[in-house]
Amino acid sequence: MKKPLTLLAIAGLIALSASIASAQIKLNSKGLGALSKGVKAVTFSDADAAKLASEAVAYMDTHNPVAANNDPYTVRLKKLFAKHQDEGGMKLNFKVYKVKDINAFACADGSVRVFSSLMDIMTDEELLGIIGHEIGHVANKDSRDAVKSAYKREAMMDAASSQSGAINTLSESQLGSFATALLDSRYSRKQESEADDYSYNFMKQHNYKVTALASAFKKFADMEKSSGTERSKSEKMLSSHPDSSERSAKVLEKAKKDGLTK
Repeated sequence: MKKPLTLLAIAGLIALSASIASAQIKLNSKGLGALSKGVKAVTFSDADAAKLASEAVAYMDTHNPVAANNDPYTVRLKKLFAKHQDEGGMKLNFKVYKVKDINAFACADGSVRVFSSLMDIMTDEELLGIIGHEIGHVANKDSRDAVKSAYKREAMMDAASSQSGAINTLSESQLGSFATALLDSRYSRKQESEADDYSYNFMKQHNYKVTALASAFKKFADMEKSSGTERSKSEKMLSSHPDSSERSAKVLEKAKKDGLTK
């Protein structure tokens, strides 16, 4: 059995998210040329981001338990996002990872991955709000920029070879480290706030209950208040993100101003 890749980057998700990317670079078990890495890190385009994201997500999909097409989790997610395959001009694809961590992330290639444990604690509309936030990071280019940063950091480990023109390859373990580095990316408070705004507008545009986004934040706030040593790593990581209670209040304030709540 393949060992699952631990995905604990909640950099975007309402309190969590991650990103990924690439171009003419093949990021797979066959390897990646160090020389190409050095060059592409300098001239990193949207296409580079999308390609590398696709390769990295493919790797993660093979190292995590993905819910089958007939799995209740997959059926639920597909039903929720049936009309959002081309949201905002982005081609999106969705899968569920059946893992215990509470998380979700969207990548520069349009890949959206939702963890089953997150689905367990959220209503349908709360889940729409959370994933709308993640999509916002892609639409706002946060995912692309996070990938570029992680890519440049990863490329540094064989910069000397890059300069000399020697071609090295990435092993399976190096690829795993690269994917983890992408998932460990963090967004700024400004980026988080802008992704919140994107999600709010996404909910409003499609006539979803915008207050569901606030209630999702409220659930994260309750998690932040929990104490003891039994909290999961995902829950502990929420403390490093913008205050969820404040985010919830901000959503409710906007909803009240728009006449969408009392």
